[in-house]
Amino acid sequence: MFIDALDSLRALTPLSGMVRLVCAVMFGGLIGLERERKGRAAGFRTYMLVCLGASITMMLGQYEYLMVTGQWSSIAAETGIKTDVSRFGAQVINGVGFLGAGTIVVTSHRRVKGVTTAAGLWASACMGIAIGAGFYECMLMGFMLILLCFQPLRLVENHITSNSRNMNVYVEFDGMELLGNIFELMGELGVHVYDVEIDHGQNDNSPKTSAMLYLRLSERHDHAKVLAEVSKISGIHLVEEV
Repeated sequence: MFIDALDSLRALTPLSGMVRLVCAVMFGGLIGLERERKGRAAGFRTYMLVCLGASITMMLGQYEYLMVTGQWSSIAAETGIKTDVSRFGAQVINGVGFLGAGTIVVTSHRRVKGVTTAAGLWASACMGIAIGAGFYECMLMGFMLILLCFQPLRLVENHITSNSRNMNVYVEFDGMELLGNIFELMGELGVHVYDVEIDHGQNDNSPKTSAMLYLRLSERHDHAKVLAEVSKISGIHLVEEV
């Protein structure tokens, strides 16, 4: 019974169209709600609209194909019109790329933010295409996996990052002479500084002297402990891992 009902919803009818659009709004909105709770640039309505737009576009491709091979077949034969349904989905993927790029920013502390949001928008659009095509099994699996990437796997990523032997640290301090104190501390902690990028504070975005330190830990140190030790140096204004 369930399989028959699902198969009937795969056909492009007013009922199946309504079901697909409702699914797009609901599942896209649920993903956006998770992002909204974290204060991300793209949230509830953005994800909802991306998923809804992708679904509408995919259904438009199916509708045009049905019309060209059905009611419009005689006109299509005379004018040589051909429809490739996959082209509509491909254009959605390309278009969302521009939207996702707008959520990626580089902060004054040289931290790249918004990459996960951009990837989420792209994945939401792909889910919308699956919904528009009536591929409900893919919709449900994709929805669950997208949420899995946003929440539980984020904890796994944080655990891996916090225990990594590589560490990038952004530091703001009073003067260049403090770099020697930082390098001395790194030596005491058994941390190798294999690269340094220095900003002398000549621009408005970074008025203080700052440096990006690329560190290699000789053993598995607690990253928070390394940051705490650096912050104890007099003249250090800001220390954070990026």
